[in-house]
Amino acid sequence: MKKLVLSMISFIVWVLLSWPFTPHGIDWQAIVVGIVASGFVGILFGDVFTDSPHRFFELKRYFWLLYFIAVFVWAFLEASFDFAYRVLHPSLPIRPGIIKVKTKLKKRAGIAMLANSIGFAPGAVTVEVIGDTLYIHMACLRYQDTEEATAYVVRRFERILERIFE
Repeated sequence: MKKLVLSMISFIVWVLLSWPFTPHGIDWQAIVVGIVASGFVGILFGDVFTDSPHRFFELKRYFWLLYFIAVFVWAFLEASFDFAYRVLHPSLPIRPGIIKVKTKLKKRAGIAMLANSIGFAPGAVTVEVIGDTLYIHMACLRYQDTEEATAYVVRRFERILERIFE
């Protein structure tokens, strides 16, 4: 089942990237190559793909994904402007350091998405993930306490990612 789902997703991505539909018809060579390539991807990587492939067909998860993208873009813009202000300010008001945050997410994919989402923000990078704990290097520390840092950095993403991955 995992291999089949991954093959289907790979084929959809192939079609979207190559767009074999022309005004003169369908480019069947591109379709056949896409089917073969997607089959190989499914066979080679299907076992490490996901623990619950049947959940890929739940539409509500995709609506939550779209909401997550909107929240992520807003947080990214917010962090970008804050970081630009700090870099361009004459006194360079930064306080770099590493914060420790905890997550309620249990699935590895959800934790990876959370860590990468935080790491995309300018001035922040996820240094290490150990179980439910993330260590994040930030250019400007606002909170020293784990609970405060978790509430500020993790919670807005975490509640959405729970609905997508859990």
